[in-house]
Amino acid sequence: MIMGDTCTRGCRFCSVKTSRAPPPLDVDEPNKVAEAVTSWGLDYVVLTSVDRDDIEDQGSEHFRKVVQRLKQLTTAKGKNLIVEALTPDFQGELDLVTAVATSGLDVYAHNVETVERLTPRVRDRRAGYDQSMKVLAHVKTVNPNVLTKTSIMLGLGETDDEIRTTLQDLRNNDVDVVTFGQYLQPTRKHLPVKEYVTPEKFEEWRIVAEEEMEFKYCASGPLVRSSYKAGEFFLKNMVREKERQRLKDEAEAV
Repeated sequence: MIMGDTCTRGCRFCSVKTSRAPPPLDVDEPNKVAEAVTSWGLDYVVLTSVDRDDIEDQGSEHFRKVVQRLKQLTTAKGKNLIVEALTPDFQGELDLVTAVATSGLDVYAHNVETVERLTPRVRDRRAGYDQSMKVLAHVKTVNPNVLTKTSIMLGLGETDDEIRTTLQDLRNNDVDVVTFGQYLQPTRKHLPVKEYVTPEKFEEWRIVAEEEMEFKYCASGPLVRSSYKAGEFFLKNMVREKERQRLKDEAEAV
């Protein structure tokens, strides 16, 4: 997680600490992150962040610099690192979304979190269902080669029809990957769990997503989270196949 450990928002499902005036960004964080990740020898990394509504560009340029420096350093060392960025919504300001989407990342993730009806109760007032959909759709307009990904929590009181509508909205906005996980109440101050969804039901939603809605991939289970490791192998193959196809198309065009 970059841009500090304090968020400017107060979503009712999240236990990350909040403040209207978090500490300033660490200007050397892009170098620190790149050096640390490179030393770990990873081939897939997920970057995420808190929301920083207190900054004029909401941290978008900082996020961009982290991705770019990470790619630069790993490439210089002869490594092919796949970078997934799980981003804020940047209040729907699409030029800020563009800054991150064109930073060189491979997977752009942004979570809708829940169905439209429950969004005002579950997420901060500055977030929005339509706003998140617009963010995800915009990514593909500025970077058609990137994979887009989102996550939905179950157990907050959503209905099956609402989940299906959300999945259809995501596909209409060209989202490639979706994950489903069980909402778990982090503290007594947060939203209560309305339902513990069975593993069998999670499997049903995986089938609906992949076979009926034709998402490229779906991870679905009680302990699945948005950056679920079981999807990495599949996503790595998709990213690399896209790159091979791009190079092939370029060679044929010459």
